[in-house]
Amino acid sequence: MLPADDPASPHLGRTLAAFRAQGRMDMAFGGRVSAGGTALAITELCGARTASLANLVVRAGAGLGGKSLLLGRPVSVTSYHAAQGITHVYDHAVRQESLETVVALPVVVDEVPRMVVYLGNRAQVGLGDRWFDSFAPLIRRLERDIAVEDEVRRRLGMFRPSPETALSAADLKDIARELAEVAGLIQDDALRAKLDAVRGRFAETPAPREPGVQLAPREIDVLQQVARGHSNQEVADNLGLLPNTVKSYLKTAMRKLHVSNRVQAITAAREHGYLR
Repeated sequence: MLPADDPASPHLGRTLAAFRAQGRMDMAFGGRVSAGGTALAITELCGARTASLANLVVRAGAGLGGKSLLLGRPVSVTSYHAAQGITHVYDHAVRQESLETVVALPVVVDEVPRMVVYLGNRAQVGLGDRWFDSFAPLIRRLERDIAVEDEVRRRLGMFRPSPETALSAADLKDIARELAEVAGLIQDDALRAKLDAVRGRFAETPAPREPGVQLAPREIDVLQQVARGHSNQEVADNLGLLPNTVKSYLKTAMRKLHVSNRVQAITAAREHGYLR
């Protein structure tokens, strides 16, 4: 499979199986395009008899897939080995699979090729416009899923902290909210579930505490009570303290959090991960 950090990688095996079934072809294979668009690596095979095509790197302009990558549109040949419109630098790999009719379908997002899906048949078959048009829904869905994952990466990048900063509780909630919005755009159930799991981790992760902000256990207890809307007297009763002691804990907590009132103290304590 493709590297886990590449947006084009999820569920490529199932994607190839769907393309193969749609086209009623003997084999499907493909992989991602390099960041510079200069090559693609065949990383997944469906219906293969050998491993001759596995991990083959196809350069832009070379072979059928390289031509499709260069032109940014589907390219096909009825008889691969006799075709004159392509280079034949990869004949050795294709020959071992006994492929005759071969098609290369590029997956393009924002005018940038991201994947190439090949379909091959071991007997020569004629392919018409309706055959090619039948793949439009599959290609559109794949393009959309890649675009959605790109957007996830972009939004997460907006929240990536620098060495001098840390994510606050508010930042984590914003990330979780953004991921929830994006998950709603994905139709693939498995992919959506995976994104929801990531979102859940952000929603449940407490914010890191900044150096120097160390609240005492009793200060945290008092802030938790105040955050529930209790008065100083009620906090004192609930914790078995004197009201003046509650005031003292609250005052020292506010000083440590660099705030001037109890509302600000609750907000700051949440941002520092002391309250949920």
